[in-house]
Amino acid sequence: MNWINNYVRPTINSLFSRREVPENLWTKCPECGTMLFHRELKDNLNVCTNCDHHMAMTPRERFAALFDGGLFAEVKVPEPVVDPLQFRDQKKYPERMKAAQKASGEKDAMLVAEGEIARTPIVAVGQDFSFMGGSMGMYVGNALLAAAERAVKLKRPLVLFSAAGGARMQEGILSLMQMPRTTVAVQMLKEANLPYIVVLTHPTTGGVTASYAMLGDVQIAEPNALICFAGPRVIEQTIREKLPEGFQRAEYLLDHGMLDRVTHRKNLRDELATVLRMLMKLPPAVRGDLPAPESATVPIAEPTPKAAPVRPDTKAAAANTKADKK
Repeated sequence: MNWINNYVRPTINSLFSRREVPENLWTKCPECGTMLFHRELKDNLNVCTNCDHHMAMTPRERFAALFDGGLFAEVKVPEPVVDPLQFRDQKKYPERMKAAQKASGEKDAMLVAEGEIARTPIVAVGQDFSFMGGSMGMYVGNALLAAAERAVKLKRPLVLFSAAGGARMQEGILSLMQMPRTTVAVQMLKEANLPYIVVLTHPTTGGVTASYAMLGDVQIAEPNALICFAGPRVIEQTIREKLPEGFQRAEYLLDHGMLDRVTHRKNLRDELATVLRMLMKLPPAVRGDLPAPESATVPIAEPTPKAAPVRPDTKAAAANTKADKK
């Protein structure tokens, strides 16, 4: 009996039991519900291969696809005061921060980096919506100021990728104070005659939209991104009317003059390189991110002169002819 329980049954169960599939191998598209294999989704820049829905990307993932060779250097951001208001709801604010840092692997909701796009040096800033909804706190204000100061020092353009749900309520009025601080950072770039380009991703809402996210020299958005101050549900409840189809989406804002471009994620890198080099008065980027080949002069071989035909002696030829006749 022990032999059957200890050996036969486990062997049979191992043969017929279902293999456990890791949860991170497949991702369900929130728009169309298609199950997407993780490698296929990553190769397609987190864009659904079925409905073309643009899913969220972390700043590190975005920078790896944006910079030449995926290489970039992080810019140090000054650390703000931790929990200045001693805020607590269901959890203490430091506990929420630790949980978000553990889940995302980042210090806060914004990452600053420097590198090159198509051999064009830039400073880039990316917001992480997975970190407490990309909410704007003191660290975000410090990050944008640090990015602007670095761009001015190196005389490079600044590119911002926004994705936020608004100000961070755990920091109260200190969070709202980041709106004028970030506006000052943008003004530093304008005074230095450096381009400031904003790429609005889904979603960009609240105080972020009311400050640095809408102050770019060029405003670009990803397809179907929600861009607003107050969300459509709040507006519908306030005015008690049905909003138009696609209201506050990127295409709607483009039609109404609030955006310059709506660009697919696959084409975003090339478009940024083109716009940046135009604004910086640089020659067009070489396709393929390779330097132009040097024009080498290949020596051309001179043709070999042909030998002049040997003409027979006329007198000798005549003498031979007479001898043949005799």
